[in-house]
Amino acid sequence: MSSTITVRHGDATAELNAGATAIQALKALEAVRGQIVAARVDGQPWDLDREVPDDAEVEAIAADTEEGRAILRHSTAHVMAQAVTDLFPDAKWAIGPPIEDGFYYDFDVERPFTPEDLEKIEARMVELLREKQRFVREEVARDDALTEFADQPYKTQIIELVGDGTIASTVDAPDAPDVTDGEVTFTVYRNVRVGRDGTDSVAWSDLCRGPHVPSTDRIPAFKLLRTAGAYWRGREDQPMLQRIYGTAWESRKALAKHLEMLEEARKRDHRKLGRELELVHFPDELGPGLSIFLPNGAIVRKQMEDWIRDETLKRGYLPVYTPHIAKEDLWRISGHLENYGELMYPGMELEDAGNAAYRLKPMNCPFHILAFTSRTRSYRELPIRISELGTVYRYERSGVVNGMLRARGFTQDDSHIFCRPDQVVDEVAGCVEFARDLYRAFGLGEPSRVAISTRPEKSIAGHDEQWEAAERALIEAVEQTGMDYEIDPGEGAFYGPKIDIHARDAIGREWQLTTVQVDFNLPERFDITYVGDDGAKHRPYMVHRALFGSIERFFSVMVESFNGAFPTWLAPVQATVVPVAAEFDGYADEVAAALRSQHLRVEVDHSDDTLGAKIRRAQTSKVPYALVVGGSERDARTVAVRPYRGDQRKDVPLDDFVAEVAEEVRERRVALEA
Repeated sequence: MSSTITVRHGDATAELNAGATAIQALKALEAVRGQIVAARVDGQPWDLDREVPDDAEVEAIAADTEEGRAILRHSTAHVMAQAVTDLFPDAKWAIGPPIEDGFYYDFDVERPFTPEDLEKIEARMVELLREKQRFVREEVARDDALTEFADQPYKTQIIELVGDGTIASTVDAPDAPDVTDGEVTFTVYRNVRVGRDGTDSVAWSDLCRGPHVPSTDRIPAFKLLRTAGAYWRGREDQPMLQRIYGTAWESRKALAKHLEMLEEARKRDHRKLGRELELVHFPDELGPGLSIFLPNGAIVRKQMEDWIRDETLKRGYLPVYTPHIAKEDLWRISGHLENYGELMYPGMELEDAGNAAYRLKPMNCPFHILAFTSRTRSYRELPIRISELGTVYRYERSGVVNGMLRARGFTQDDSHIFCRPDQVVDEVAGCVEFARDLYRAFGLGEPSRVAISTRPEKSIAGHDEQWEAAERALIEAVEQTGMDYEIDPGEGAFYGPKIDIHARDAIGREWQLTTVQVDFNLPERFDITYVGDDGAKHRPYMVHRALFGSIERFFSVMVESFNGAFPTWLAPVQATVVPVAAEFDGYADEVAAALRSQHLRVEVDHSDDTLGAKIRRAQTSKVPYALVVGGSERDARTVAVRPYRGDQRKDVPLDDFVAEVAEEVRERRVALEA
């Protein structure tokens, strides 16, 4: 065996003693910049103190990158689990992955955690950080792992399920097991404490894929946020665990900024604003994930639906209406029973259905295929773009339901495009441009991220050439729009690659909204064809696209981004007329009539409240314009304008104001500041 190894970073190379670690390699390559938490070795995330192989490409993972933050947060989750088990010795611990902007860990404990418990856990974590415990990686044989974690039922279950292939490896489970000389091994990370006498002792251990930061003191800033109940493995037939959520960042400044954003997000929560502004209602009688649009919210939703209907017609889409249920056989043909059965509601046995069961639809795709196959199609007709505002129903687990952002019943602006192979690029590019126009119209600006997801490991449809051609087509389509994009390797749907388009709201949060997918699976399953110019039958490509994603989700994002203060064209009430006294009610009604003549939405406040109270009510309701009218306004046929945003104006001629607002609404102007 050679006593030296060579490592690379770009064009740089360095020679090191065999057994050199990733951090030694990075230093030799002069590739350490700023605060780093781990390395990437030949494309794989790697602990800094782990040996690197010969001829390896080594690069640093910085703490202020998404990958770096995920490693930092996962390390913090381990520290939190250690703190919990120190304070609650009987606790059984399950999984603790990093998530967007934070982390969580699930525990089986005798009682739910209290706010006081979180304070104690957080204080214990600070002590563990100060101890500078090292994260030490070790490979353990399966039988040894089962013995070590024998008193931890959730860990032993993970070992058994991952070991026999029942579940895949994840960051909160061990590496996909290695098999060496017939022996299955798992990865364990140990929190190692160095005693005053210099000897090491294991303070805590966990199954984990890793990597981690080198030691606990390399976690600069964290905060525990809240607790919640969560079923083990997300299944309601499994034990209810207690989940602790937290967040961790590369600096105290970054943490403080995030906590400020969370506080602002709490103020803007669509459920809170939906109640205060009478937009939506979440009655207990409906159950989780289901909601009612109240009149104010329904008006906003109608503007959304009118916009998308008008735009789809302009762009050559053909509208359809489809049922909410279908025979179970349809979902068997489509593969939904096989691949989405857990998200579908149980079958309904109908008296006149014979032996056939019916299912609520989780997706609209099969119905649009049936619309396409209603008659023989020619290549000259393609592309055929079918669109619908179709309501679907998915049995999301109660632990993931989140108001309208993750619902059980929701409406998609769903479209399916049936096209020839030579049309795929233009059709996908058209969908991406359509999404871009939608984001601009509804005040979200330019897309913040466009991600192309490629073939997943467990794809079940299409051959290699189809996948490669479709992935190239998606890349070419996005490039045709001039937008930047990223590749998300292996994140495509099982039936084809896809594009996910994200938008950033007024307080900086990023939302994945639009999806465009290429599908090989359903055309094959339903054996759909068109007649080509050669007279033979050919298989079309199928492009799925939902621009809003769902009406409910997009509505919620708008509510929170605008902080409930919708632009005038979307606002439920566009103007409130406020007479200063009852004697001016007549002129107030005249002002309202003038506005309504231009199809504007107006209310008149005829209450007996004081003028100040009426104006405050209009402001609290976030009405774009409050129009105060009294004697001078009546005599001069003017209004005093108090906008929700902008400067107040007096003595504005009524006809001029009506024309001004009508034009603002017609042009669908959007004030981006909320």
